[in-house]
This record gives sequence, C-alpha cells and structure tokens, in this order.
Amino acid sequence: MRDKTRTNSAAPGDRLIRAGAIVFFIGTVATLVTVAPLLLGTTPFPTYMFLLSMLMGVGFLIAGAGVLRSAAAGRRQARAAAGPPASPSPSPSPSPSR
Repeated sequence: MRDKTRTNSAAPGDRLIRAGAIVFFIGTVATLVTVAPLLLGTTPFPTYMFLLSMLMGVGFLIAGAGVLRSAAAGRRQARAAAGPPASPSPSPSPSPSR
C-alpha cells in the first residue's frame, strides 16, 4: 500500500489544518506581543491587540475542523474499501411442534 500513497497528495481537511496552524501561530505572536508590555511594566497595547490574541482559539478551531473532516473522509474511504454491507439472511421460521 505504501507504493500507492503519494506524499504530496492533499487529503480532505489538509488545507484547513494548515490554515488553522497559520492562524494559530499569528495569534500566538499577537499574544506574546500583547502580554510583554504587561510583564515589563510599560504601557499596554490598544484593545485591538487583545482581539488579535483571540486568533489562537480561532486557529485551533479551524485546525480541529480539518482533523474532523480528514477523519470523516478516512471513514468513508474505509467503508468503500470494505464493499457493500452484506444483507442479512432471513432466519428460518421455527417449525411448529407436534
């Protein structure tokens, strides 16, 4: 199976995971920049910097949605590989006792 898997193929959800990681990183940098003046005793940044810090959570949610989408695609692929479900055979009706 390894020879059939392409390393550069994009599975469903991969772009969401990458985008979430980028947004999370931007939020992390914004959080560090926002908290630094509070720890150093200088004047704090304006309110919009605190709002930019919330990008950490948004990025985490985007990446989580990508993971869920990837898992759902994997389940669909596994079901398709397993084939159609077998129809249950009718059980024989009990014969009347004499």
